[in-house]
Amino acid sequence: MHGGVFSSLADIALGYNAAFQGPVPTPLVTASLTIDYAGSAKLGDWIEIHTDVQKVGKSMAFANCYFSVDTKRIARASGVFSVLS
Repeated sequence: MHGGVFSSLADIALGYNAAFQGPVPTPLVTASLTIDYAGSAKLGDWIEIHTDVQKVGKSMAFANCYFSVDTKRIARASGVFSVLS
């Protein structure tokens, strides 16, 4: 799988999980996205993304995620989001 696909999926997973932490969705815009590639995915692999939202504050939100194939981690991403008011 191309690295750009990992980046797109990370942005979506991190943004959606951070936005839906509260009872009302929080509008967010990506301010920073960092991804580290530690492996690869092949045609037919099932990829899982596990997210960890660290904090959604009044002006910024922070989250991390890990990409896995079976039990092997293949990528890690970190995102910072600006909260729109």
